[in-house]
Amino acid sequence: MTCWRLSINATFQPGRNHDFVVMQSSRYLASGRRMERRSLWWVAFGLAIALALYSSGIVQSAIQGELLNLGGWSLVQRFLAASLHPDLSSEFVRLTLNATGVTLAFAVCGTVLSLGLGFVGGILSSEVWWQTLFPTRPALRYLGQGVQFGLAIPRAIHELIWGLLFVNLFGLDPLVGLLAIALPFGAIVAKVFSDILDETPREPLHALIHSGVPPLSAWLYGLLPQALPNLLSYSFYRFECSLRAAAVLGIIGAGGLGYEIFLSLQSLRYEQLWTLFYALILLNGSVDMASAALRHRLGAPTRLDLNLKSRSDIPSQELHPHESDNLQRQEAARTERVARSALMGRPSTDWSLIGAAGAIALLIILCFSSIGADWGQLMTATPWERLGAIAQETLPMTVSRAELQTLARLAGQTLSMSLLAIAIASFGGISLSFLAAHNFLQPGGLLFPSRRTEPGIFKNLRRWLMVGLSRLFLLLCRAIPAPIWALVCLFVLFPGIFPGAIALAIHNLGILGRLMAEGVENLDAKPLQALKAQGTTAPLVFLYGVLPLCLPRFLAYSLYRWEVCMRETVIVGLVGAGGLGRLLTEQLSSFDYSGVMVTLSFFVALTFGVDWVSRQMGRSLR
Repeated sequence: MTCWRLSINATFQPGRNHDFVVMQSSRYLASGRRMERRSLWWVAFGLAIALALYSSGIVQSAIQGELLNLGGWSLVQRFLAASLHPDLSSEFVRLTLNATGVTLAFAVCGTVLSLGLGFVGGILSSEVWWQTLFPTRPALRYLGQGVQFGLAIPRAIHELIWGLLFVNLFGLDPLVGLLAIALPFGAIVAKVFSDILDETPREPLHALIHSGVPPLSAWLYGLLPQALPNLLSYSFYRFECSLRAAAVLGIIGAGGLGYEIFLSLQSLRYEQLWTLFYALILLNGSVDMASAALRHRLGAPTRLDLNLKSRSDIPSQELHPHESDNLQRQEAARTERVARSALMGRPSTDWSLIGAAGAIALLIILCFSSIGADWGQLMTATPWERLGAIAQETLPMTVSRAELQTLARLAGQTLSMSLLAIAIASFGGISLSFLAAHNFLQPGGLLFPSRRTEPGIFKNLRRWLMVGLSRLFLLLCRAIPAPIWALVCLFVLFPGIFPGAIALAIHNLGILGRLMAEGVENLDAKPLQALKAQGTTAPLVFLYGVLPLCLPRFLAYSLYRWEVCMRETVIVGLVGAGGLGRLLTEQLSSFDYSGVMVTLSFFVALTFGVDWVSRQMGRSLR
């Protein structure tokens, strides 16, 4: 009893320990509130998935036997059987090679234009730019917010819709494909570049400014070199996205592999279809390996660094003491790593990177010269007159109550489609990411850090085969465009939002699985090695070591792709998968531009809502 009283008295000594106790109590209460917010978001997300399943009619259709179209199984069998004997005739192979070159050229040129627009837009919409150059004029920061809002509109509309608009303005000119990629992708790049710049550590920038260096020079030499590896890494990722976009734009006649795929699918020539698929898979796989090699040379091995540093938006008093220490150590390590890998700080000339830069520059020149876009049309009055005529046809935008109810119902279907798609894609991506990571099951990897425990040669070969097949499956899923997957799903599923959700889930599973696998490959193995050194079994290392380290990044990737899924619901709707995309197809075919504008307004508002929810959910789950 005396010891107990002494401990109580020592704990609650006035003055010296009172502030510490109050501070600890407030931190634990804040941590509890944060956990409560996370739980509420998880409950809300679960309810949203359940509501999406109910509103989609999947359960009712399955009960009534109206979910599957059994008559379409023969087409699926023919489709899968054709993969074993693609059309390899010399004439069609030459056609495929030419289409592959066209797709690559559109992707390269579209990426260059989108990066140029995105870099300028990202600087002008970043907070750190205005704070650095105009510290005494805070009103100018609202200009950056205005730029952000202005870029949000083209970002919310899919490139296929932009392509259909530009076809009406410029006709079937290669300029259509370039602008359809450059405009929405430029807005997306601006958003990500702005986030990268704002989340880059600012200590070197502030040190230069306090030393009397002009603000612009301090920004160029104190902030940009740190952000440059992440900017370049995301640029490579955007190029891979442009390849997929160039294939999708082929559906509206832009040429390339997408156009040939659409023609072969319409005529049910599955052998030719698989030849084109294999070309698209090889193209995406080659770009994947080349960009991975370059990113590793640049010291930025992750394609999409969403920078989990964003826990800085939590006030420091809400962090548990050892959480704060861990965050500070992570930030210090990240700053040191980025500073070492910054290009401007390299101590010696890297001739391999110089050679790669020269090859990329030559490729860009060749692609722009081979496309032959008529840039002069931008200077003529005819396209702008057509745009003015279309704008006049959209006004006045009148919506009846019945049309408003229809739009609200279709918007709910579109939201349900995106929720189901991202839920399936996230679960599948998480499951396959560990199998596709080369450092997970292999000897010397995360679960087997000691190479002395290397198993037999056949088991080792089986593990490498598992990694290769997992990566090949993910490549197949993401290389084939979502509209093609939707058409395949419609072979055996009745039209509606379910085949659209499955198509989007398959396509995004390939993207998420690859991003998540890179996250697993870039994990810090030291905590896992410490667990193994204490005799922890491999399942417990995975459950208590690997999974907690991976989940925050996995959730960040899934929330990022949810917004993309929302944009992509339009393209699967164009091929009959339901939602607002189906209505948009009917309005475009009947030249109802007023209805198109109303539907796009609903779609943009829905995309803004998803973006806001994903941001809030991401902050709470970090």
